[in-house]
Amino acid sequence: MPDIWNPKPGDRVFRPRRIKRFHLRRVLGVAAVFSAGYGNVGSSIYYALGIVALVAGGATPVALGIAGILFIFTALTYAEGTSAIPEAGGSASFARHAFGDTAGFIAGWALMLSYIVTISISAFTIPPYLGFFWEPFKSSAVVGTFTSIGIVFFLMLINVIGVKETSFLNIGATLIDILTQITLVIIGFITLFNPSLVFQRIIDNWPSAENLIFGIALATIAYTGIETMSQMAEETKKPERSVPRALIMMIVAVLVIFAGISLVSLSAMPVGELATEWSRDPVAGIAFYIPIDLIKVVLKPLIAVLAGTILLIATNAGLIGISRLAFSQGAHGLVPAAFSRVHHRFKTPYVAIIVFSLIAIVLLIPGFFESDVFSNMGALYAIGSLLAFMLAHAAIIGLRIKQPDLPRPFRLKGNIRIAGYDIPITPVIGLLAIVAIWVIIIMLEPYSRWIGLGWMVLGLIIYGVMRLRKRRKSQEWEIKT
Repeated sequence: MPDIWNPKPGDRVFRPRRIKRFHLRRVLGVAAVFSAGYGNVGSSIYYALGIVALVAGGATPVALGIAGILFIFTALTYAEGTSAIPEAGGSASFARHAFGDTAGFIAGWALMLSYIVTISISAFTIPPYLGFFWEPFKSSAVVGTFTSIGIVFFLMLINVIGVKETSFLNIGATLIDILTQITLVIIGFITLFNPSLVFQRIIDNWPSAENLIFGIALATIAYTGIETMSQMAEETKKPERSVPRALIMMIVAVLVIFAGISLVSLSAMPVGELATEWSRDPVAGIAFYIPIDLIKVVLKPLIAVLAGTILLIATNAGLIGISRLAFSQGAHGLVPAAFSRVHHRFKTPYVAIIVFSLIAIVLLIPGFFESDVFSNMGALYAIGSLLAFMLAHAAIIGLRIKQPDLPRPFRLKGNIRIAGYDIPITPVIGLLAIVAIWVIIIMLEPYSRWIGLGWMVLGLIIYGVMRLRKRRKSQEWEIKT
């Protein structure tokens, strides 16, 4: 009979330390995920139209259309990725599983930049729409910027309390906003749309090749909601099915509404006016030019309220996305572990929420005294988002090779057989197109090049220090044992 050791008083007993892994609550369904994503994607029509017009001029509908095709490819990539890897992290999670921790960190750090800009630019665009009720919101840089900062701070507090408390607002406001946008498109086509005038304005204001490509890159600002929906996978019921369904719903809704509003806007006003006076509130400009007074009287305040509401949701969705991304990166040791810390009562990643809210507020401060802050935000956004989308496409291709038997409840169609592996076509096309656009932006745009690449270098330094410390601790442990 084997000896059984019974500890005696004074004996030292070794108890292995349990590794604590924080978890988020699974409380969201398809409607909540769609509303959060559309709150970010659909809301961007309220400002993306003006940002693209600043650069692309008459080719604004063309730039949005090309970006829309890339959006379809990217959304399908995220649908397969999230169904196979239903965890917070989005493209960072895909890249980590496909290529390792370093690739996962690069994707995540790039996404953090684009999320910070999305939070700031959405909040920055709310006051001009509210200018219908009080003119200083639109005309005063001090009032508008101060209001934007207050919005981010308010949402920071709400998100620390918990995402469930805000999801019902997202769903209701999103449904009303979709109906209003569809109504505006229909009324605009009936009362304003003039195909020959639109064609003439496109031809007369056609941009240089450089500006067209930059306009396409800026148009991707409309599609950050793809990442937001993927980041929410760990809080979604049956994410392997719910998130792909929500993504498909968003593809249809976004493309129809974006195409309609971009065409109506060029019928409603000259391109130069769209890019200047109405750049921060282009949808309000469409309502302003509706020729029927009764409809105009109803639409102008309605759009002011809904634009403010949906942009508030977009700011909130961006904050949800970056906090959940930082939570995932921190949990896997790719950023400081404090970002994965969950509040003991509210079960939310409160450290990440607070830190990135404050960074977004800092990004808004130039709005007090700089006139070009709006276009600079758009340029900065492109670097991070395109790099993240690039790695997402590459990761889906890599996972098909590295883990061909990985369960994929949503699997992309249209595959080609290479060396015994099924390689999906749409991620390949999306990857090549985005790489080309990203390289051109890096070459042509100094502001986004230096700030964006500076952000990436800072991240790699932080990552390198963390890896070095981890290696030293591992060596110290080996020496002791």
